[in-house]
Amino acid sequence: MTRDRRAGGRRGKSDRSGGPIPQLPWRTMVNPYRPIEIADAEQIEAIHATSVRVLKELGIRVMSDRVIDLFAAAGAIVDRAEKVIRVDESLIAAALKTTPERFTLTARNPAKRLTFGDRHVVFGLVAGPPNVHDRVNGRRSGNLADYENFIRLAHVFNAIHMIGNQVVAPQELPANNRHLDTYRANLTLSDLTYHCTAIGRGRAMDGIRMMAIARGLSVEAMARDPGVTTIISVNSPRLFDDAMAEGLIAMAEHGQPVTITPFTLMGAMTPVTLPAALVQQNAEALFGIALAQLVKPGAPVMYGAFTSNVDMRSGAPAFGTPENTKANLIAGQLARRYRLPYRTSNTNASNAVDLQAAYETSMATWGAIMGGGNLIYHAAGWLEGGLTASYEKLILDVEILQNMMEILRPIETTPDELGFDAIAAVPTGGHFFGTAHTMARYETAFYRPLLSDWTNYGAWEAAGAQDALARATQLWQRALEEYQEPTMDPAVREELDAYVAKRREEIGSGEP
Repeated sequence: MTRDRRAGGRRGKSDRSGGPIPQLPWRTMVNPYRPIEIADAEQIEAIHATSVRVLKELGIRVMSDRVIDLFAAAGAIVDRAEKVIRVDESLIAAALKTTPERFTLTARNPAKRLTFGDRHVVFGLVAGPPNVHDRVNGRRSGNLADYENFIRLAHVFNAIHMIGNQVVAPQELPANNRHLDTYRANLTLSDLTYHCTAIGRGRAMDGIRMMAIARGLSVEAMARDPGVTTIISVNSPRLFDDAMAEGLIAMAEHGQPVTITPFTLMGAMTPVTLPAALVQQNAEALFGIALAQLVKPGAPVMYGAFTSNVDMRSGAPAFGTPENTKANLIAGQLARRYRLPYRTSNTNASNAVDLQAAYETSMATWGAIMGGGNLIYHAAGWLEGGLTASYEKLILDVEILQNMMEILRPIETTPDELGFDAIAAVPTGGHFFGTAHTMARYETAFYRPLLSDWTNYGAWEAAGAQDALARATQLWQRALEEYQEPTMDPAVREELDAYVAKRREEIGSGEP
């Protein structure tokens, strides 16, 4: 059996519980709770003012002449020899006047259309790891078969709303055209929207065009109803490379949203203090947001945050830390100050799917949600500080996300829910197990866990005494067995295949 569907040997159906894997239905999410704000208004303004000072006095180094020309035309101070752009607050303020407060992404399945902004919450699949791991096959280099499996799992589990950029890098494929294979997998193995690779104009345009083909639209029509997005990473501190600039320009020109995300690790890419890290993050994000508006006023953009700290003893990145959680909360305040949708993450630094992975992810998830995050990027499958995509971690994360989805579901206080009659029907010292109120709700009253085992010790031991990690392995195996590929018009698939073949040939000949 090939790795793309193998599970260390298929298990017979006799050891599977009846029916499909229990999970929450697909639904769009809205956070009904007020965000936690740990910085006061004066502190937020101090961060903003210092960010503006960074942009005006120190500037951003940009490796793209096109970007330099755009800012020069807008009145920025440009040092072409050093490739440094300095902007004042008026330019930033003008850009923020044209940024939309919300935007939507429409997948090839229009029922899975997503809204970003306001209090909407979207969970995204892990993105970018060079390695992949599961308990059956071990740790290995990223490859297309595993990439495709992760897309299948994203399609199976309703808590995952969208696909990240290169969920795991298929390293056996040529680096200059592997994005074509991953886009095709996104579109044929799922019906979700996805992040384009924005390293250069060509990769971004391929992602746009392939989604347009899948939706039966022209690229011009999709500019009015976006279908893909991307993450633009700033090379902190204060460096904007040429490839990312070209990707941003291509996306903005064609009306597809971009998220500007500085990668700011305190003690490494920023000063060691949290306020200083937030100043630098904010300056870099505002610069990218302004660039998108110079390309096309009104282009949809998202404020991205990825600030955490390093282990000062080893220099290794740390995630899910108290500092990371506070950064998630305050970055949300900054995004709301600028009336922008907010992208954050719930990552961890564990090298294994263990207690550390669970508590760091849980802590980061709370910070992301209560910080008002609209897109929680890397929400399912991230392990080893982002170096590995993990099958078991994906299952653990789906359980965490589903718990959060239920926490965010508002309560009702109708007379029936308040249950006075049910309370009155049971005598003092009695129980509610068999009452009409209970019997009418016993199947749906409480969240039914995906991974947790709530049986007593005796029943758990008799069933094999499996811990959560072993159960997670069984769940991803079962999910792949139960996976059903979403239907696609054969003519659309043929057009996608033809596009991939044509572009592979063009890229091979050196065309962009």
